[in-house]
Amino acid sequence: MYLAPGNKIASYTLDRMLGVGAFGVVWLARDSRTKRMVAIKVLHPAAAESSEAIERFRREAWVLGKMRSPHIAEMYEMIQDPAFGLALVMQFIDGELLYEYLKRQSFAVEPAILLGIDILRGVLEMHKHGVIHRDLKPENVMLQPVANAAIGFRAVIFDFNLSRLKAGAGPGEKGSSLTAMGSAIGTVPYMAPEQLIDARRVSEKADVYSVGAILFRAVAQTPPFAGPQSFREKLVMEAPPVPTGRTDPMAIGFERVLARALKRKPPERYDDAQQMLAALEALGQRMNRPTA
Repeated sequence: MYLAPGNKIASYTLDRMLGVGAFGVVWLARDSRTKRMVAIKVLHPAAAESSEAIERFRREAWVLGKMRSPHIAEMYEMIQDPAFGLALVMQFIDGELLYEYLKRQSFAVEPAILLGIDILRGVLEMHKHGVIHRDLKPENVMLQPVANAAIGFRAVIFDFNLSRLKAGAGPGEKGSSLTAMGSAIGTVPYMAPEQLIDARRVSEKADVYSVGAILFRAVAQTPPFAGPQSFREKLVMEAPPVPTGRTDPMAIGFERVLARALKRKPPERYDDAQQMLAALEALGQRMNRPTA
């Protein structure tokens, strides 16, 4: 059955569609019990017939249910509706996609540093629970307005449909991945080079690379590799320097952080998200120091 405004899924009444993905559709809905607005993700009818899509859906629910961070969308419950099947009920973030924001304007270096700090705090929570996102990109980051935030909003990560669980992190002892050996999944401009070769074997450093690519795009209005040859170039070339148009210490420091995060070979990147976060936080602290 196809969804329409006014349809009821358990105690939730659908209001309007928020987005469509490869496996499912997300709707804004009102909970008749609490009166709060929520986001409901429901599988496409075709995907509901796929055991792989159902398993990805259930795993996304498990992943979201484990994490607690203001920088990760919260999951409230997973339900099985007789008419519409499996549905994930999640926090509704009343904001704007980073992707849409970047269509209008770029970030200066200083707000890009603060954006990176926000995203990395969410990434740290993921990695703490053994979750590798594998599809970090501007389309999967929401900017939630927050009055007391330094840049006016909080970055919130969502959509864990392509995530991978490390061994011992979830059900079973060998980790969880629904990706075929030797295959690439994700979004090419933001994927680490090793993820292009085999998405099953990526480590947390693949997410570090993706954060670097997001911040590069935020400042430069284009990812580091964006042309028709980007797949091939990413495998054999280092990322170009981010074009900040500045030569002051803050900009140079930011360029160095991105250069390391975007290294082609994983051992040359930051050891983990915590290390990259520390580097950006050090730059952020310098913003608040009085000048002589």
